[in-house]
Amino acid sequence: MKTFTDTTGRTWTIALTIDAAKRVKGLLDVNLLELEAGDPPLLTRLATDVILLCDVIFALVKPQADAAGVTDEQFGAALGGEAILAAQTALYEELVHFFRGLGRSDLAKAVEAQRRMIDLAVARIETRIDKLDLGAAIETCLPDLPAGRQDRQATLGESFTNLPASLASTPDH
Repeated sequence: MKTFTDTTGRTWTIALTIDAAKRVKGLLDVNLLELEAGDPPLLTRLATDVILLCDVIFALVKPQADAAGVTDEQFGAALGGEAILAAQTALYEELVHFFRGLGRSDLAKAVEAQRRMIDLAVARIETRIDKLDLGAAIETCLPDLPAGRQDRQATLGESFTNLPASLASTPDH
């Protein structure tokens, strides 16, 4: 069992059991025991679809939420970025634990690989963003200045102020 804390300070425990997997399947039509199923595979969808991820996590903790009187909406309202990351980490760790215990080290390794892939992709994108020359990118996107004009801001401002004053001044076709 793995835990995470939401933004209100409530601690939730994720435990993947057959009962929990059946609950997720019944509520969401998502089979956590078939991570490789679908196109893209469920494991990839859980990594890229934050709403699906949070719905799955809520389905897993639903008995706790019901006991605490916490609705799906209240649960979602308490999931900010850090809480979602903590919940995702707890889910991945629980999936690894479950599949290793089941003797499916292949699926446990797939979950671990997915987590590493996310981390590497984020690092690679951050590196690319850090290397961007924003000034050069802006220069290539802006139109050339008319002869004699020295400031791009005036040129951009003019392009917007030259638009018709309202839709009423635009002829219908």
